[in-house]
Amino acid sequence: MDSDGGKGGIPSHILRRHCKRSRLSKKLFTSEDHFSTVLKNRFKFDTNLQIAAHGLSDEQKEFQKMAFDFAAHEMSPHMAEWDEKEIFPVETMRKAAQLGFGGIYVQPEVGGSGLSRLDTSVIFEALSTGCVSTTAYISIHNMCNWMIDTFGNTEQREKFCPELCTMDKFASYCLTEPGSGSDAASLLTTAKLEGDHYILNGSKAFISGGGDTDVYIVMCRTGGKGPKGISCVVVEKDTPGLSFGKKEKKVGWNSQPTRAVILEDCHVPVTNRLGQEGQGFNIAMRGLNGGRINIASCSLGAAHACVQLARDHLLVRKQFGEALSNNQFLQFKLAEMATKLVASRLLLREAAVALQESRSDAVSLCSMAKLFVTDECFNICNQALQMHGGYGYLKDYAVQQFVRDIRVHQILEGTNEVMRMIIARSLLSESG
Repeated sequence: MDSDGGKGGIPSHILRRHCKRSRLSKKLFTSEDHFSTVLKNRFKFDTNLQIAAHGLSDEQKEFQKMAFDFAAHEMSPHMAEWDEKEIFPVETMRKAAQLGFGGIYVQPEVGGSGLSRLDTSVIFEALSTGCVSTTAYISIHNMCNWMIDTFGNTEQREKFCPELCTMDKFASYCLTEPGSGSDAASLLTTAKLEGDHYILNGSKAFISGGGDTDVYIVMCRTGGKGPKGISCVVVEKDTPGLSFGKKEKKVGWNSQPTRAVILEDCHVPVTNRLGQEGQGFNIAMRGLNGGRINIASCSLGAAHACVQLARDHLLVRKQFGEALSNNQFLQFKLAEMATKLVASRLLLREAAVALQESRSDAVSLCSMAKLFVTDECFNICNQALQMHGGYGYLKDYAVQQFVRDIRVHQILEGTNEVMRMIIARSLLSESG
């Protein structure tokens, strides 16, 4: 799986060549149930896909096509099973890492692909058409990898990033606590310095991958109250004092485990601290700006898939002697869904470019994109389910899983209420 002199991952120039000279192999679908039948035809390169590719460079279109192919052939056929049996698809994710998707915006010298935020958004949208839950975890893993690559020193980057890029090891982001969700700066997990180690005590809640992953990016309090007292440390699996709560039973996101991360006199070397003491909250927020783009991209992929599922259903389902596609009310609804999908994509890609360029409006645009895209894309998926009627409520039909999987996107990476606060604060500060 190493592809760059043992560093892991695929540098962008190799990834580009790979895209241009090969395609992921086709797989046969043998099941004749509705779920598999739809998957056979969902991702033809039709008008909806052409719109998704509009404005992209030739290279970005190649990344997009490769991600759509991977989603359709490596993820979609297993999406329902991963959900039902709560399977964490490690080997599938490692296949994705072979395409460079384990460190998409991590620098090539430590095994990453070195791509842009816009490239990343395009890839996550495409992958999410195959499985939102799995792609959402991959996005969190990428965020953690980027945090080490960006804020770590040379030794830390060389130690952690290559194996994260190949997904030989997996990462989790640990900010939320039982008593501090939206008010993240009030976190209580402590890290007391004793010699050359920090002694961590506290717990983190709702941690994606918790218990199954290898590297935990933990925000902890090394100083006084408030954001300036927070630092960021990397806690490795099997560190004495690190344990996990029960696996949570969730409405969606079932292909990734969620557990509490518990730290009881957990000894972590000072050399595992990212950045300086007191820099942790800034590191966490910098990570979340990109995380909001990533998770919105996952919502976009779900909505993209659901527009196509709804269209296909309207074409084949008959009531009152004719296809539902002849009903003008449903035609108008489908048109509204497609319009909101394109509007969401345009806003999201503008925010991705702003973040890449470190523009002054980047934080506000990331918040706007997260708010608008996750809300509108949930509405699109929910409307698609409604168009399916009673069939949409059956687990044989993919639309219900998209609805369940993206509902949480309006809550995590900063609730959409917090997004409104950030946007309003920015607007009001401009008045002075």
